[in-house]
Amino acid sequence: MGLQWIRLDTAMPDNPKLLGLLTEKDGHRAAFVWVCCMAYAGKHETAGFIPREAVSRVNGRASDFARLVRVDLLSENAGGWDIRGWDEFQLSDESAVKRREKAKTAAAARWSKKEVEK
Repeated sequence: MGLQWIRLDTAMPDNPKLLGLLTEKDGHRAAFVWVCCMAYAGKHETAGFIPREAVSRVNGRASDFARLVRVDLLSENAGGWDIRGWDEFQLSDESAVKRREKAKTAAAARWSKKEVEK
C-alpha cells in the first residue's frame, strides 16, 4: 500500500524555482502538476519517478512537464520524469528504490517501442 501522505516543506511556497514558475502565464498550472506528481509518487511508492503514462493522472500536459524540467523541479529520463529532491524530503526504503528502477526500465522499454512504431 502506498503512502497516505507526503511531506511538503513549509518553505515550499518560497522556493525560488516555484516563485519563478508562478510569474509565467499558466505557471500556476505547472506548479499544481508538480504537487500532483509528488502525491502520485507517494501513493504508488515510485520513489519520485513519474512514468509518461501517468501524465493525465497528475492533471498534466506536455507543456507543464516541459516547464517543470526547465525550472529543474523535475528531470526527464527515457520513461518519464524524476522529482528533484525526492529522497531529501520523502521516506524511501530499499524496496521503493527497487520498484522505481523496475518501473523506469519498463517505461523506457515501452516508450522506445512507441518511438520505433512511429
